[in-house]
Amino acid sequence: MFESSTRKFFNISLALFMLSAAVQCKKDQSVPGSSVDVIKNDSLAKVKEDSLIQDSIEKNRVTYRTLIFPKNKKDSTMAAFNKEFSNDEQHIILALNRLDTKNKWRADTLSIPDKFDTTLISYSPFPLQLSTLEKVKKIAMFSYPIQAYALYENGKLIKWGPTSLGKKAAQTKRGLMFANWKKELAISTVDSDWKLPYNVNIHNTLGIGWHEYDLPGYPASHSCLRLLHDDAKYLYSWADQWVLNKGGATVKANGTPVIVFGDYNWGGKKPWKYLESDPKLTDISVKEMDSIIQPFLAKILEEQENRDKVVAEKDSTQPAT
Repeated sequence: MFESSTRKFFNISLALFMLSAAVQCKKDQSVPGSSVDVIKNDSLAKVKEDSLIQDSIEKNRVTYRTLIFPKNKKDSTMAAFNKEFSNDEQHIILALNRLDTKNKWRADTLSIPDKFDTTLISYSPFPLQLSTLEKVKKIAMFSYPIQAYALYENGKLIKWGPTSLGKKAAQTKRGLMFANWKKELAISTVDSDWKLPYNVNIHNTLGIGWHEYDLPGYPASHSCLRLLHDDAKYLYSWADQWVLNKGGATVKANGTPVIVFGDYNWGGKKPWKYLESDPKLTDISVKEMDSIIQPFLAKILEEQENRDKVVAEKDSTQPAT
């Protein structure tokens, strides 16, 4: 009898406890500012944020279509191309296909984006941010595989564009180099008839530099790094030159670091012509960029520190104005 009464009391107590917990749970769900309410609101906010990010990605995603120039209808196709697109749009399309206006007649296939961005950043094959470079004030990267350059400042991509590097018989030196001297209009040492506007030398003994010159849609230079007119002009102003010791015979501080990397698929398909089927075909991942930069990073930072000291000393000796 006593055991039965005890069991009955225990069952009633358990039922009351469960009822109280249920009421409290319901109260927590309904009271603004409760921990449950905060978690619920945070979750909804996160879902909304993720949705907005995804919508933005989809809205700004660039797709491409392919324009083919049949051999027997090349002139009429080019006429239609000229009529359909403005000069600015043509410039963007040609740049994405590693061509300049002078050489657009060479086009047999063009990848055409569905959106037009005069900065080209929307189409960048390079990562927009590289934490590996966050301490590097300036660096220029030139890729052989995708025939493109990128400029980074403290890890942020500020500009990219097409290039034409050295042809197979006269390839551009790979690895780390530095901007040396500049000349607004240089004359080629290979042929004196070749005028090279906005030339920035990056290897003094080999005579390698970047400058404005023809972009035919493939590596065609005699080891230099060819650029479009506006790009060459921009890089000419952007890059820092070396600082020489008194007398000019030796280098006191190097200029802006430059890395040329990768191998071109000689005789193979040009990846920028197939962006319709794969818009990311020319993309270089953060991991790949990091693997290219890491072997040179210590040297780059060492030279940067030295340059900062040299420039600071130079500035301190300048007479006040």
